[in-house]
Amino acid sequence: MRAVQIEAFGGADGLRMVDIPIPAPGAGEVLVRVARAGVNFIDVYMRSGIYAKSDTYKSKLPMTLGMEGAGVVAAVGEGVGDWKPGDRVAYCLSQGSYADYAVVPAWKLVEVPATVSLDIATALMLQGSTAHYLTHSAHRLEPGEVCLIHAGAGGVGQLLIQLAKLRGAKVITTVGSNDKAKIVTALGADHVILYRQEDFRARVLDITKGEGVHVAYDSVGLDTIHASIRCVRRRGLCILFGASSGVVANIEPIELAEAGSIFFTRPHLADYLATADERRARAADLFRAVREQRLVVSVHDGLPLEQTADAHRALEGRASLGKFIISVS
Repeated sequence: MRAVQIEAFGGADGLRMVDIPIPAPGAGEVLVRVARAGVNFIDVYMRSGIYAKSDTYKSKLPMTLGMEGAGVVAAVGEGVGDWKPGDRVAYCLSQGSYADYAVVPAWKLVEVPATVSLDIATALMLQGSTAHYLTHSAHRLEPGEVCLIHAGAGGVGQLLIQLAKLRGAKVITTVGSNDKAKIVTALGADHVILYRQEDFRARVLDITKGEGVHVAYDSVGLDTIHASIRCVRRRGLCILFGASSGVVANIEPIELAEAGSIFFTRPHLADYLATADERRARAADLFRAVREQRLVVSVHDGLPLEQTADAHRALEGRASLGKFIISVS
């Protein structure tokens, strides 16, 4: 089968198409014929070596990349009773989706309803689950609360805006261009800040009359995190969940005190998809919102597996206006 692998940590140029044997599912595992694979920053982090020492996201070389996919069950291993060949399924946080086939732990799979396309299902696995846990669990947004969402026109950002609005929150978001501002405004953002032209911290404090936001969602990292902390109101929360501009090496505890005794967390999605029930509940909630037309999912035209490196470059270049999908088969 075809697979996109790396032999060493580095840039997108290191991605290579290789021909390897189709794996066999072991006990408790399912072999999925991959139709769609999602492209996410977690793949960039694993490719570049940022997660090389992570216990949560192990990165053993050589490595087939891809942490999110959707397709059809091809075979099941011993002891698997929930799934059978032909079932439409999707999953995330299981390595190896940049390939024709992937072996996935059975408990990580969710059923894809007939009313949901595999493109949409793929987009909702990692990015959708991220937006869901951020708005429902890491901080459960309540009606009337105010949140700051960076990179609002990106894949996670667009979903975050919509889920925050569905929970009754007021949304302030940052974007990099007028075109992106139009996208987030159409999705319901209450205030849009062009971060290349404006000091986003000053604008947030102006909008909130000096109080700051209840929660800041920061996926940008190095370029924004210290100002994001200063955007949060007294005893509020700052959530760092990405590093598109670079890894944040440290936060001094006194910085949190000086910002108003705020709370800070850097979560892993895996800890919010810790059980089969939790995965299926989040997916069901997201699929229901799509079916009821309360959630719009923006997906780029799928690239072939051979152009996976191009998708990585576009993502790192902040060219995303939604979700990058690889059309595997």
